[in-house]
Amino acid sequence: MGKATRLATQATIAVMQPHDPPPPQQSQVRSSPAALRNRGAIAEVLARVLPAEGRVLEIASGTGEHAVSFAAAFPGVSWQPTDVDPGALASIAARVISEGTPNLRAPLRLDVGAWPWPVEAAEAIVCINMIHIAPWSACEALMAGAGRVLPAGGLLFLYGPFKRGGQHTAPSNAAFDDDLRARDPAWGVRDEAVVRAAAATHGLQATELVAMPANNFSLVFRRG
Repeated sequence: MGKATRLATQATIAVMQPHDPPPPQQSQVRSSPAALRNRGAIAEVLARVLPAEGRVLEIASGTGEHAVSFAAAFPGVSWQPTDVDPGALASIAARVISEGTPNLRAPLRLDVGAWPWPVEAAEAIVCINMIHIAPWSACEALMAGAGRVLPAGGLLFLYGPFKRGGQHTAPSNAAFDDDLRARDPAWGVRDEAVVRAAAATHGLQATELVAMPANNFSLVFRRG
């Protein structure tokens, strides 16, 4: 091989091996049809209740689709996604790299029941579709953690299905509850009054219950 040929080959290899990190594996990226359906309605409520700036701690971020969407919608805040599941964390990290905005942080592992949390202060906490797909102790731990992490007036935002007065608000929610309890007896749709009471023991007062599409609710709390 002549000198000119060697130089050309080296140049080709340099182009084929850039210094930038490789793109995330598509197999890491998860998707949730429910997240795509409900993000618009949730964003409308968040636009009213989120602070204009500061850190938003999202607990149980799942696929990362909400984190990407809401960070883009609310550029004044720093959006911190978290999850406990390794597969979810990989999906969130891949989305942060491929779709994220400058105010979207890399995900952190957060077990809601293990204190201290990796984030010890935030102006707002957002938790979507978690407390019914977890033992009741996870809801209690969420309230305890929010009582520690949030400042006076800080926001805790929950979204999902809730019972009211001990009754399901739609037959589809009753069927969903049966399915959850069949998968794990510790899971299930929670009564919003019981959730309010658990929050109150940690200085969190419910200020709004907003009816949402598909028989869900947004439940808004303020600390202190």
